Amino acid sequence: MTLDYSSPYLRGSIAAVLSVLQHSTCPENTVFHFLADPHHHPHLRKTIISTFPYLGFHLYTFNPATVNHLISSSIRRALDQPLNYARIYLADLLPTTVTRIIYLDSDLIVVDDIAKLWKINLNSHVLGAPEYCHANFSHYFTSKFWSNPFFSATFRNRKPCYFNTGVMVIELTKWRTQGFTQKLEHWMRIQKRYRIYELGSLPPFLLVFAGNVEGVEHRWNQHGLGGDNLEGLCRDLHPGPVSLLHWSGKGKPWLRLDAKKACTLDNLWAPYDLLRHESLISDS
Repeated sequence: MTLDYSSPYLRGSIAAVLSVLQHSTCPENTVFHFLADPHHHPHLRKTIISTFPYLGFHLYTFNPATVNHLISSSIRRALDQPLNYARIYLADLLPTTVTRIIYLDSDLIVVDDIAKLWKINLNSHVLGAPEYCHANFSHYFTSKFWSNPFFSATFRNRKPCYFNTGVMVIELTKWRTQGFTQKLEHWMRIQKRYRIYELGSLPPFLLVFAGNVEGVEHRWNQHGLGGDNLEGLCRDLHPGPVSLLHWSGKGKPWLRLDAKKACTLDNLWAPYDLLRHESLISDS
């Protein structure tokens, strides 16, 4: 998980951590790995320890310069922030003794035992996530991508499906040995030159992994609760059971609650909002 001390997303991150702990059968066995800008480490460490005194965690440095030169502007400014791309570098930043992780975005809550997700069998795959094969996959790339046979050939012999990168189970050892960080960066360089997509850090993951993902039950990413990337209107849950609610999209529950324009599902996030009573973002 990433932590941004200078952003309201820290509020979401704290809520996500609390939700994981509250629904874990053995929370003492859960270790959190946080990525953050080095300038914010002292404040973040103080915030984490004061909020969760017994939390097992490690705080790692993510230098924005690692990826700044590879970022292209997207349809929403929040998608262009360097920390949004930090998930690409997890295998490089975490020690080699860490062989499997669950990556979680900051705009979600877990309402089930996270150990169930941890234990899924990835078989031969590097990455596991809920797949949505009914989605129109062509919408995630520009006409320039699809009209260029060199680009579109990347999906040859694959049956690509959309998956949301806000919840992923990743085998880091396989990631490292197969050089997936470099493969993702390759497509980001192509994007800088040819403009083949509009959606921030998601499309490189689709280009590299779509069609080679271990499918996970949809209950583990009830995404899209923040609406689309332009208006962020209210949305309902997808049909079926729920283990994780994810406010991907423009509308974030903390913003709508503060504005007293909450969607119905935002009220499910509210009990995990530790900022209701006092600010965790303080220089004191």
